[in-house]
Amino acid sequence: MIQILHKRNIVSQIIPFLKSKEAIIIYGARQVGKTSLLRYLIQEYLKENVFYLDLEIPSLLELCNKSSEDVYTYLLQKGALKEKTIFLIIDEIQYLENPSQFIKIMHDHYPEIKIFASGSSAFEIRKKLNQSLTGRAIIFDLYPLSFDEFLMFKGKKYDLQEKNADLINQELIPLAEEYIRFGGYPQIVLEPSEEKKFIYLSQIITTYIRKDIRNIGKIRNITSFNKLVEILASQTGQLMNTAELSRTLGITQRTIIEYLEILELTFIIKIMRPFHKNLRSELSKTAKVFFLDTGMLHLLWMKEFPKTILGNVFETFVFLEFMKNENILFFWRTTNKQEIDFIIRKKNNLYAIESKLQFQKESSALRFFAEHYPCQTFMVGLYGEKKGKYPWEMIKVLEDKKEEANNK
Repeated sequence: MIQILHKRNIVSQIIPFLKSKEAIIIYGARQVGKTSLLRYLIQEYLKENVFYLDLEIPSLLELCNKSSEDVYTYLLQKGALKEKTIFLIIDEIQYLENPSQFIKIMHDHYPEIKIFASGSSAFEIRKKLNQSLTGRAIIFDLYPLSFDEFLMFKGKKYDLQEKNADLINQELIPLAEEYIRFGGYPQIVLEPSEEKKFIYLSQIITTYIRKDIRNIGKIRNITSFNKLVEILASQTGQLMNTAELSRTLGITQRTIIEYLEILELTFIIKIMRPFHKNLRSELSKTAKVFFLDTGMLHLLWMKEFPKTILGNVFETFVFLEFMKNENILFFWRTTNKQEIDFIIRKKNNLYAIESKLQFQKESSALRFFAEHYPCQTFMVGLYGEKKGKYPWEMIKVLEDKKEEANNK
């Protein structure tokens, strides 16, 4: 059976570096589509003089650990043409004993070789990579599918600029519900059976979170770590209190912080910091935590795919859409608990955005923030009488502003 390879949005970011000398390294969780992305690049752009090494195969891992010279000899024996660029694709590069040295030697001594590498853990790779790779590697992060990638995988195509945009929005709502319920892992998106979605995603959780991440982080207190992951899933989109987590789990705050770092660098969670500038009333320490896949958080939190969408899960969906579209996000909160979900800065523009599952009128917090900081304010929702924008419409606004800024 021929596998259909879908184009991911990240491809447009990688293309400018296809002919540069730097190694291209792609980070991402297991099953997020790194191998498929590499195969897509091979099929559509690299095409020839390409050699693929999967380091989960012991003999290939042994070869790469032996020496760069042995790998070069191996490539020539396999038919590599050294008068042309040799594209060396390395899957799961974190298994190398010293990936930094390997890439450095290949970059410096074999100019005809262009490396593309993937790794399942930024945590593990960053321990092994060092400053010697500055100027020698370009790093990209690959996440579960964004909503527009989800639509593409489903064979759906919509143009929100059409005259019947209102009808299109109504068609997109149930698709957004499906995406939020099951998440954006490619295998889960492409599987039509809800029962099989549950099994497949449960296996990803067991293999990646319960085993791989535990081993990567050398976690000793497995019970507390697993419980922390479940608590964080239930608290997605909420303020994170490390002292309270410490008391609940019976482990030190330092251990909590270590676990949070591991979970963030292995692409399970993302921590969002508060926006603060001038007002004394602005809080500046407490952060928010978001899960990077809504399907995964549902299974960890509720042990099932719920039939209805909760407000903090919708907020997580909105956060993920903004983040996957290359936006740097903050939230804003004052001592008297005025709060705005998302603050985005693009060039000289500031955007204050509130997300509510049910559309609402602009909040007093938005008005208060706008009085102190020149910005554009938006309400984002999914249900009820429309008083703002749907998430996909808001993404379009930010994309248009980005393009407008780039053209200036």
